[in-house]
Amino acid sequence: MKWVNKYFLSILLISVSLQAQTKVSSVFSDYMVLQQKETISIWGKDKPNTTVYISTSWKYFTKTTSNKEGVWEAKLKTKKASFNPKQITIQGSSKITLKNVLIGEVWFCSGQSNMEMALQGLRKSKVLNAQKYINIADNKNIRLFNVPRTASVLPSLDVDAKWQESSVKSAKSFSAVGYIFAVELYEKLKVPIGIIEASWGGTRIESWIPKKDLIKYNGIRFFDELPKEQKKQKKPSFLYNGMIHPFKDFTVKGLLWYQGESNRTQPNAYKKYMEDLITSWRMQWKNKKLPFYFVQIAPYDYAKHKRGTSLRPNLIRETQLEISQEVKNTGLVVTTDAGDCNDIHPSKKEVIAKRFSNWALSKQYNFKNRFFKSTELKSFKIKNNQIKLKFKHYNKDQFISSNKIKGFVIAGSDKVFYPADVIIDKKGKHIFLSNKNVKKPVAVRYGFEACFESNLKTKSGLPISVFRTDRW
Repeated sequence: MKWVNKYFLSILLISVSLQAQTKVSSVFSDYMVLQQKETISIWGKDKPNTTVYISTSWKYFTKTTSNKEGVWEAKLKTKKASFNPKQITIQGSSKITLKNVLIGEVWFCSGQSNMEMALQGLRKSKVLNAQKYINIADNKNIRLFNVPRTASVLPSLDVDAKWQESSVKSAKSFSAVGYIFAVELYEKLKVPIGIIEASWGGTRIESWIPKKDLIKYNGIRFFDELPKEQKKQKKPSFLYNGMIHPFKDFTVKGLLWYQGESNRTQPNAYKKYMEDLITSWRMQWKNKKLPFYFVQIAPYDYAKHKRGTSLRPNLIRETQLEISQEVKNTGLVVTTDAGDCNDIHPSKKEVIAKRFSNWALSKQYNFKNRFFKSTELKSFKIKNNQIKLKFKHYNKDQFISSNKIKGFVIAGSDKVFYPADVIIDKKGKHIFLSNKNVKKPVAVRYGFEACFESNLKTKSGLPISVFRTDRW
């Protein structure tokens, strides 16, 4: 029996030893990037009521004490961006040294499959120009944090992942949109870039919103345990708990979001849900002005491939446009020229990433004379049998005249729409619409089709969003 007692004693000692070790959240690891010129949080676990000392190679020192549950948190001030690797030492019950830390710019991207779609592609869907980025992927100044798919009933404090230097291997399996966005920032800003990606394909927006923000809605069923079937990612709040909440105090410059396809069958509620998501995430990061840029769902023939309607996906797009107009510090990437009617995962991820980067470079980094915001309808005026559309153009953008511009339809009071003849004025600022079958037009729609792909050209190269003037 002595060997049995020794065995259990050894197990006990190992257990006690592990409990006594200083631990840090996995988002703090070798190769991480910290947001420059900020007061950032760092946190972890130790024995209860233990003093934890933190020192950095840039000569910043602080200390904190773990609470009765053993959780500790401290604040660090970061310097300006640098390519010189830094080091952080954490001394509590044991010692942790974080090496090869860079200070630069950090962004967080999330959503469903079009954000999750890796540079190497997704099944049969390929990323256009992917090889160009794979060829330059060995870059130790771009760091990637790829959050594994994780559903949780309760808000989690950590994830099972770590920072990696960009390499051919790590980049190929990372979000194409997130990675190309990182390359764009790196090339323009000349500082280290860190990208955190937390996405899961086929998920509804409700999965990404905290329970406290959803409980006010009727008809949402919450779960007290993870279901055994493979649909746990579709349950309300589960992905917020497992993949977003763990980063609640990790300082980032902004948020990128690409989602909406899975909510197309119930578009009416999407606007409120998205407002809740933006507000709750900003509260989590303790920054009411945190930039939130998002992608309008791309053209795809849902009616043909998903037995859906042509109207509902466009109502999602309409909602996304309205959110960008009504919620401060948001921006919309319009995609009416970047879809694929036969592939819900379109290949033009480079286009999306570059438009994201133009938003960030213009608004967060003060780059001038960049086209980042699409032209939007301002008003319309009806005179006789013609409708004049007035637009709000940004950065002196304008329309470029071309033949057979498609997508515009007009209707009279009978609500029957006809394709419009399109005339652009000489200055490229206004559009005139008419159709011989509509003597007294009252309404205009643009792009409200099963799968609309724009051919309306602008000086900026940016397409305009689908829109309608009616609420029929």
